[in-house]
Amino acid sequence: MRGRWRAGLVSAILMTVSLALPVASSAGSAGLTAAPAGTRAMWLWGDQPAAEVVDWAARQHVSEVFVYVSPAVLTNGDLERMQEMKERAAARRIKLRALGGDPAWVTNHAAALAWQRTVVQTGIFSGIHLDVEPYLTPGWSTDLDTTLASYLKLLDKMRAGSTLPLEADVPFWYGEYVIGKKNIADEVLRRVNAVTVMSYRDTGTGPNSIVEISQDWLTRGKTAGKRVRLGAETTELPDCPYCTFAEEGATRLQSELAKVDAATRKSAAFAGIAIHRYGTWRALPA
Repeated sequence: MRGRWRAGLVSAILMTVSLALPVASSAGSAGLTAAPAGTRAMWLWGDQPAAEVVDWAARQHVSEVFVYVSPAVLTNGDLERMQEMKERAAARRIKLRALGGDPAWVTNHAAALAWQRTVVQTGIFSGIHLDVEPYLTPGWSTDLDTTLASYLKLLDKMRAGSTLPLEADVPFWYGEYVIGKKNIADEVLRRVNAVTVMSYRDTGTGPNSIVEISQDWLTRGKTAGKRVRLGAETTELPDCPYCTFAEEGATRLQSELAKVDAATRKSAAFAGIAIHRYGTWRALPA
């Protein structure tokens, strides 16, 4: 999420690169239906107590939590907190997804796969939620071809690395990039079970809104038969105040997200809304 708002600055750039891509089939839109209104998820990057997090998630009707997992979780003393979180979440029917990512993983696949093995070893999580942003690496501007190829190969390896479903955070503008004659957004969808779009805006509908900037992903997700969750930001972003609800507050957040729910009723791929992130969401003014 480190580039969640700066990344929009490059959204007008179109690049054509040639890569060798694996053949994969598309499931199409069969069986997809929009998530019920009010379907919510949230990112948890901090180490807040399990009881506090799960109680808040339940009150906000959150059904999935993306829990940051340190590569050292088996040795740093944090495993007990996560085990408690799993017990409490299961009692509330809340799913926990292992959240991890580092721009360096774009080229350091061994580190990413080692993290994934650690996640599996805990036995706590029902899925992998990957936050790797290749556009934050030097290679994005110096060697885009190789950088994109390496990122897609990372997704291939992680998909094959465990039986846990693989999800990825993505910027809304990936659809503007072409790989050979194939779209990078489509190529990401081929490799994951679902995506969460960093659709960070402080309005739900209308021009330059959460729904408007996400339409490309919703359309592609329907075609691919893959779920597309939309994202809302609550962290202060001085360089992009219209990307976050930090100033608008909790009441405005809820009213705008309700508009997103209503506007996506006919978007079969819509998987609900994820709020970034627990600590700042909870601290929003009324």
